[in-house]
Amino acid sequence: MSITKKRLTAVAVGLGMVGGLAACGSSGGDQGAGGDSKTVTLVSHDSWAASKSVIAAFEKKSGYKVRVLKDGDAGQAVNKAILTKDNPQGDVFFGVDNTLLSRALDNGLFQPYEAEGSDRIAPEYRADQDKHRVTPVDTGDICVNYDKKYFADHKLDPPRSFDDLVKPQYKNLLVTENASTSSPGLGFLLGTAAKYGDEGWQDYWKKLKANGVKVVDGWEQAYNEEFSGSASGKKAKGDRPLVVSYASSPPVEVVYADPKPTTAPTGVAQGTCFRQVEYAGLLSNAKNTKGGKAFLDFLISERFQEDMPLNMYVYPVREGAQVPPDFVKYGPQAKDPETMDPAKIADHRDQWVKSWTSLVLR
Repeated sequence: MSITKKRLTAVAVGLGMVGGLAACGSSGGDQGAGGDSKTVTLVSHDSWAASKSVIAAFEKKSGYKVRVLKDGDAGQAVNKAILTKDNPQGDVFFGVDNTLLSRALDNGLFQPYEAEGSDRIAPEYRADQDKHRVTPVDTGDICVNYDKKYFADHKLDPPRSFDDLVKPQYKNLLVTENASTSSPGLGFLLGTAAKYGDEGWQDYWKKLKANGVKVVDGWEQAYNEEFSGSASGKKAKGDRPLVVSYASSPPVEVVYADPKPTTAPTGVAQGTCFRQVEYAGLLSNAKNTKGGKAFLDFLISERFQEDMPLNMYVYPVREGAQVPPDFVKYGPQAKDPETMDPAKIADHRDQWVKSWTSLVLR
């Protein structure tokens, strides 16, 4: 879930469904920054999507028009927001996840606000509870996905765990994203650090490198060009049947396919998952703080939370929010994902990424 999140428009292109998804990318296509008191501007990564009817309902109820400014992947968007915090591009930022949260908080990106309905957010997703600078919005799992057809054709069981990925039978099959430039790439690195410890993860990556892991810049290239199991990857003649993506990626391959398959063509290696949580916050020096607060309330409202799964392919954080059956069927949450305390991520992230870069890319 950035994290960053999946480029669903690119997936839809591969499935011949670009028209419908493109329409979900903003509210009526009206994008750009603005300090108008009647406009609330959302700054986000490229994977923001919401149903037009849901945004329209917020606009009607609140009296504010929503403008959306998409700013690249999660890491890029967060860094740009930090650089422009004294004169922000908008009022609310959505899409900083638990892997990058400390960077945003330490740089004073957000001002405090406890959103209405925060008491309905599941406790395990809450963060910064003493200052309320961010509001949890969604959660998902970064996991290795596999191409079912490839493994069936080769009469090979797909990998199920981190340990499996370094076995000889999976040599030259995995593509992952750069941990320094990609949210899922960083999440996968953190998953290995959580699994093997502060020292053990480096030995694991040495084995993974020796086993032919391929590293590309971002999720879109990995999933839509290199991965043989996605609709777009097939068109691009991708030759890697294993990819670091999300537990919620298989539903995309079902919901937007025509004709709709009875089973997902891709699966998830449940023993490779890292839990991601995405947050939103009221930007420091926002011009429309009142509108920004209303929008944060909206993001954790039942209506928006139930709209998210089939738009951004993430799970709601609001207790009691309903999730569509197809999403649950084809993209269930990992039962036992790796997790890490945000404080530990803050303490070690930059050094881990530096060490990973030196170990894997050089």
